[in-house]
Amino acid sequence: MNIYLGFDDTDDLDAPMGTGRLVRGFIRSLPEEYRAVGVVRHQHPRLEGIPFTSNNSSACAIIEMDPDGSMDALRDLAVAHLRAHCAPGSDPGLCVAREADVDAAMIRFGQEATGRRTTQKAAMAVARGVELLGLGGSNDGVIGACAAVGLTRYGWCGRFIEYGALRSLGPELCVEDLTGAGIRVVSTDRDPAVPLPTDRMVDTHWMRPSLWAGGPVLQVRQVEPGVWQPAHGKPGKKHTPRQGGAVTPPCTAG
Repeated sequence: MNIYLGFDDTDDLDAPMGTGRLVRGFIRSLPEEYRAVGVVRHQHPRLEGIPFTSNNSSACAIIEMDPDGSMDALRDLAVAHLRAHCAPGSDPGLCVAREADVDAAMIRFGQEATGRRTTQKAAMAVARGVELLGLGGSNDGVIGACAAVGLTRYGWCGRFIEYGALRSLGPELCVEDLTGAGIRVVSTDRDPAVPLPTDRMVDTHWMRPSLWAGGPVLQVRQVEPGVWQPAHGKPGKKHTPRQGGAVTPPCTAG
């Protein structure tokens, strides 16, 4: 079964790491009885009256464990990780829930938390049947932690900052390398073609699949026939299309 762990408000302006990096470190530290599926980053609004450090994002770790596994032990590991790595001036929150226990009220709360100010009281009210813990400071992190779990269960929001072998994929990729890693590849062009298995991927130094339909989907744009690049990414060296109508050869997956 899948367990969702929502984290928020773990850093301050002087912190060496943000919430996303902290959660990535957490899943890498887990014992083998807990299998990390991935980490989803969620964006919250930058509005007056909402305190945040820089980007106002939360994160949700998706952990698979056997039905007879201990959620209490997993929660305790998360709490210990937060206590060890949260910045002294932070207001951390943690939400721990079975996937099946995240109901419509939590999903609606998460959706609302992407567009307007919400409160600890509202978060606590919808977190019935799950654990929602404030672990320091003002405890305002419970808001984003609860929202992260609801949004991940919703399945149509956020982006994966960790998923399986995503960060270990090499620079020379074709579409089937991604689909083989469990990541769907979907064109966002106005008149989209279908990315074919042996089509090449370029500009892949920063790939963060979206959470769509409950799973990772990499949105891509066609650069030229048989060549695609991520539709959303950070600035970097860009692919230069071939001149004179030359055809790009298909790649061969390793």
